[in-house]
Amino acid sequence: MSKSLKAITLTIGALIGLLVLAAISLFLFLDVNAFKPRLEAAASDIMGMEVKVGGRLGIGYFPGLLVTVEDVRIRNRGTDVATAKEARIGVDFLPLLHKEVRINRIALEHPSLSIEKGRDGKFNFEKSEEVRRPSPSLDLAKVSFSDGTLRYADRRTGWGFDAGDCSLDVSRLQLSGRDRPGVMKNLSLAAELVCGKLRTKDYAASDLKVSVAGQRGVFDLKPLTMRVYAGQGSGSIRADFTGAAPLYHVRYSLSQFRIEEFLKHLSPQKSAEGSMNFSANLTMRGETVNKLRQTSAGQISLRGKNLILNGRDLDQAFARFESSQTFNLVDVGAFFFAGPVGLAVTKGYNFASILQGSDGGRSEIRTIVSDWKVERGVALSQDVAMATNENRVALQGGLDFVNERFDDVTVALIDAKGCIKAQQKIHGPFRKPVVEQQSTLTSLTGPVVRLLEKVGRLFPGGECEVFYAGSVASPK
Repeated sequence: MSKSLKAITLTIGALIGLLVLAAISLFLFLDVNAFKPRLEAAASDIMGMEVKVGGRLGIGYFPGLLVTVEDVRIRNRGTDVATAKEARIGVDFLPLLHKEVRINRIALEHPSLSIEKGRDGKFNFEKSEEVRRPSPSLDLAKVSFSDGTLRYADRRTGWGFDAGDCSLDVSRLQLSGRDRPGVMKNLSLAAELVCGKLRTKDYAASDLKVSVAGQRGVFDLKPLTMRVYAGQGSGSIRADFTGAAPLYHVRYSLSQFRIEEFLKHLSPQKSAEGSMNFSANLTMRGETVNKLRQTSAGQISLRGKNLILNGRDLDQAFARFESSQTFNLVDVGAFFFAGPVGLAVTKGYNFASILQGSDGGRSEIRTIVSDWKVERGVALSQDVAMATNENRVALQGGLDFVNERFDDVTVALIDAKGCIKAQQKIHGPFRKPVVEQQSTLTSLTGPVVRLLEKVGRLFPGGECEVFYAGSVASPK
C-alpha cells in the first residue's frame, strides 16, 4: 500500500472514530430521559400512531445503538393498540449526527396487542379521516415480541380470538407509500408466530404455530398448525386484499380429534367417545358475515370409525321405530350436522336429545361418513351415512346458511340395498325446524311391510328405489 493511500485510510478511520467518540460522549453526559420527547415523536411519526413512554430510558451501544424504554403505550383513534412492559429500540447511528432519529428494529417484552377491524372496515391502527397527512413509508428490519398476549376482533363478521403465551419474529416489515387505499394492500412482511393457547367463542386450541409471508395485499399463512379437541390440526390460509373485497382460500384438516371434547359444550355428560377426522377446503369473498356465507364454496368432510354413543341403544330404538314410529330419526341426523357444518345447526335443533337417551343403553357406530359440497353458502349432502352393528341411517338434502334454513332434508333408515325402510323429513329455519313424521297409513301397515320384506329375502331380485349408494357398507 502506498504511503498516500495509507495516510488517507488512517485519516478516514480517525475521523470516523472521532465522530463515534463524540456521539457516545454526548449521550454519556446528556440526561437520557430528556431525549424521550424526540424518541416519542420519531416513533409516532414512523408508526403513524401516538407513542408514549411512561417509564425511564436507557442506552446501550452493542450491537449498535439500542434504546431501552419502560412502560410503552401505543394508541390510535382513541383506543390502545399495544402496550409493553419494556421495549428495546434499535436506532441508526449516522442519522443522529444530523439530529435525526431513524428506528430500524423493535423488540417488546410482555406486550399486549389488540387489533380490531371496525364496522367501517378500518383497522384500529389506521389513521382516522380527520388526519389528512399521509403516513411515511415504514421499513423495519426486525420486529419481535415475547411472552405476549394477542387479541383480534372483527366487528363486521363477529369473529375474533384471544391468544396468550405468544412470541413473534418479523424479519422484514414494510409499509409502502399509500399509492393504493387500505393498509393491507401496501403491507409486506415475513413472520413466525407461536402461541401457547388460543380461544374463540366456540372453541379452544393450543400450540398454535404459523408462518406468514406476503406483500402488497396477498398473504399466505402456511403452515398453520394447532391442537384442537385433543387432535392435531394443520392447514393454510391465503388472504387476498387486492380486489374490491377480500378473498380467502382456507384449507384445513383436524386429525384424530376426540368427539367427547367436541361435545362438551353441548352435553355435560360423556355422551360419546372416539376419534374423528375433519377436513375443509373453502373459498369465500366479502367483508361481512353475510357476504362470506353467500360466496362460500368448496368441500367439507367429517369421518370416523368405532365410536361409542352412551345412554341409548340405537339398534333397539330403530327396531321400535319400524313398528311404533316413536323414535325421532332426525335426532340421529343431527349427529351428522355437528362436525361438517358447524354449530349453527346444532344450536337450532336439540342435538343433545340424541346424546341423553333414557334407556341406559350403549351403541357402537362402526362407521360415519359426512361429505358435503358447498355452493354459494348452501351445503349439499354428497355421502352422508352411518352404520351401527345392525342398521344404516343415511341423509340427503341441503343446509342453506344464507337463509339459515333446512333445504329438503330427509333422514332414512335403509336396508342392505340402500332402499328406504323408514324416513322423516325436516324443513324450515334452523332455530325452529319442522319435522314431518311418516303417515299414519305407513305406521299402521308396519307389520305388513316387515312381512313383505321377509318374503323378499326368500325371493331376491325385487326392485326398489335406491335412496343411498354411498361408501358406508351395510352391517348385514
